[in-house]
Amino acid sequence: MDLTSLLQYTFGKVVETFSHNWFLLLLSIIASAALKLYVDEDAIARFLRRNTKNSVLMSTGVAVATPLCSCGTTAIVLGMMASTVPWAPIVAFLVASPLTSPQELFYSAGLFGWDFAIAFFVASIALGLAGGAIASFAESRGWLANQARMAAPKFASTSLGIMGGPVPLDLPVIMQPVVKTEKPTVTFPMFMQEMWAVSKRLLPLFLGFTFIGYMLNGMIPAAWITSLFGSGHAYSIPLAATLGLPFYVNTEASLPLVRAMIDSGMSQGAALAFLITGAGTSLGALGGALTIARWRVIGIVIGTLWIGSIILGFAYNLFIL
Repeated sequence: MDLTSLLQYTFGKVVETFSHNWFLLLLSIIASAALKLYVDEDAIARFLRRNTKNSVLMSTGVAVATPLCSCGTTAIVLGMMASTVPWAPIVAFLVASPLTSPQELFYSAGLFGWDFAIAFFVASIALGLAGGAIASFAESRGWLANQARMAAPKFASTSLGIMGGPVPLDLPVIMQPVVKTEKPTVTFPMFMQEMWAVSKRLLPLFLGFTFIGYMLNGMIPAAWITSLFGSGHAYSIPLAATLGLPFYVNTEASLPLVRAMIDSGMSQGAALAFLITGAGTSLGALGGALTIARWRVIGIVIGTLWIGSIILGFAYNLFIL
């Protein structure tokens, strides 16, 4: 294929992909803006502290129902740790939160169809519960002792904090006492401004990586993609899961890129495995996790995602055949 034909093919596929997905992209943008403006991260942390009886289930449910970035995830987990929550719900949250959210459900449905989107959403819940169960077992054996990066606070007997209580001397700035401010009332201009902010982030990545994906499709023989990631090869799903660790960019960029690879012969099970490990171990997700936990906890998170993605990838391929 010469350069002119390649560019015509690529631009045509980008236009076709956008025309088929614009409505679900719009729903994704609306959902993202609404959740960003109306969800209170402090309220989520308080909810998790109050509901410790079914903490892993609650934590996983909150993780997949909220549109939190790694910064938001870290803030909530810090709040959970401040109340001495055990590691199980924290690991469940760290596993499930980066994988999906309501707006990503619409986004992936537009690119892959509802069957794949629902499978990805359910996989996020299953892996969160599995990670929580593994962490609970490890903690019961004492394997997760001293895995928190924040030391127990030291209190000064002569220093008074809010309501006359002692103030920790060595808390990081993020945990110093602050005056809680109410979230501003959401107005229509504010909502439209947030939608615009989400659109400026999502649409260039969607269009750009759709272009890159189909450009690569035109340059790389489809037989190569099929031989590496196609169905019928025992190594394709473990390979995709492993490549997700270093090569995943972010949700907005990686989903259209993987969509293009599916069109060239990648199996949907391999795509699912790549997206699970990539989303859960991206630089943002791991960076947030490493601020609160040491490597045994991080190892449980990565191991749950990698092994779980392989199992779920094979299961999904069997389900759709």
